[in-house]
Amino acid sequence: VNKLANLVGVTLGPKGRNVVLESKYGPPRIVNDGVTVAKEVELEDPVENIGAKLVRQAAAKTNDLAGDGTTTSVILAQGMITEGVKIVGAGANPVQIARGIEKTAKALVYELQKMSKEVKDSELVDVAAVSAGNDYAIGNIIADAVSKVGRHGVVTLEEGKSSENSLYVVEGMRFDRGYISPYFVTDGERMTVEYNNCKLLLVDKKINSAKDLIAILEDAITSGYPVLIIAEDIEQEALAALVLNRLRGSLQIAAIRAPGFGERRSQYLDDIATLTGGTVIRDEFGVPLHKADKTVLGTAAKVVITKDSTTIIGDGTTQEEVIKRVTQIKNQIEATEHEYEKEKLKERIAKLYGGVAIIQVGAQTETELKEKKLRVEDALNATKAAVEEGIVVGGGCTLVRLASKVDAIKQTLENDEQKGWG
Repeated sequence: VNKLANLVGVTLGPKGRNVVLESKYGPPRIVNDGVTVAKEVELEDPVENIGAKLVRQAAAKTNDLAGDGTTTSVILAQGMITEGVKIVGAGANPVQIARGIEKTAKALVYELQKMSKEVKDSELVDVAAVSAGNDYAIGNIIADAVSKVGRHGVVTLEEGKSSENSLYVVEGMRFDRGYISPYFVTDGERMTVEYNNCKLLLVDKKINSAKDLIAILEDAITSGYPVLIIAEDIEQEALAALVLNRLRGSLQIAAIRAPGFGERRSQYLDDIATLTGGTVIRDEFGVPLHKADKTVLGTAAKVVITKDSTTIIGDGTTQEEVIKRVTQIKNQIEATEHEYEKEKLKERIAKLYGGVAIIQVGAQTETELKEKKLRVEDALNATKAAVEEGIVVGGGCTLVRLASKVDAIKQTLENDEQKGWG
């Protein structure tokens, strides 16, 4: 635990130092990101490595939930494990200690929520810059991106072709549906699927057999284009066939479940079809799935899929259709009297019309580019977290204030439960 935490800990705070990581393929990487450093630590001693894996898991979980603050998680985990081992060695009950930690953590989260305040637009620059190592060039471009697409809009990153950072906004949408199988992943380090100039097959029903997809998949293999399948669901037999072809390298493919349920799912699929210029396959009318060919496919300039979300970036050819679709949805909002339905319709407009802000990260060298992209990613995640959860005083001040609350919380715990915070 200490070996990993001491290495990761050097990156903590505004005076945190960088770590150089050796790469088996390509140049070495310079990083200032706790979870990235933690992923590279493998210890020879198998028992020591178990401890390192436990702490690495804490960093990874923090990264998944918040996208930043991973080094702080590692340092806190180190302190709790070190003190916990001492207390258990002195005869305390480990089960009660764990229970006390859980109760105290819950109480401290409540105190933290009371301390937090809503972030103002003028503060977004500072939030992003601090997380990027006080780089206000990064802070400004992230704040600019958020202002262009709105606080709940979609902001993504990509590697630029010049030494300067740049920002542009394109048609696109994001929704909370990740890949069905991790075997579709194209970037093993970030665990994402990324395809450029991707075709989309939209199916408003379950796909039961891979035989129904033969015509489209054969054309994709022959022409060399990637395909994203968005369907109600994909049965195991069909999914296994897709995964097998993906692993063989013969097919660039990914599949996700369509967002929403019932009628709302159908509406979302129609929205995606409008954005991409595709046709939704349905049982009730139109071309049946087994007879569908490339003419029903939509087109996206880029798709990015994580385990939890999908981002579709349009190719700019469907602007008029998108405007018409948004007008239709606005008319539906005026016609309905139910507030819940109005909110869902407004949500569809935001996804369809809000656009996607793309930050292109520029640098002089590949090594600098990788390091800079990690910092921009941290800053972007910190900004998103600030918008969703609010902000607190930094520099460790909030941790000190929370520490002063522990004594009062301890009085509500029993016996050994208190020793986890003694």
